[in-house]
Amino acid sequence: MKTKMICLGAIALSIAAGSALAAGSTGTSALDDPAKMQPFYTDSTMKKMRGNDEFIRAWKALTPEDQKMMMTACADEAKNANAANSHPEFCSSVKANGGSK
Repeated sequence: MKTKMICLGAIALSIAAGSALAAGSTGTSALDDPAKMQPFYTDSTMKKMRGNDEFIRAWKALTPEDQKMMMTACADEAKNANAANSHPEFCSSVKANGGSK
């Protein structure tokens, strides 16, 4: 019985640690990665977004995996809408310009 509890504890710990490591060092979502987000903005503070044509070019330059991660992160922000969501303009541009490819 003790062996079973130790094994279950080890599995639970590995799942929890894996989730924490999966978030990465750049933040908790794809939208928090400055390297991926910078091409969509005109300045280093990432306050002013580029125009639609430039946005679409930057979107198409992303890998399909990155596009999917960003669309998922935007969908998560929409589900959990609150004042802490910091990417509403970007997410609406993704939906309008990039999400439909």
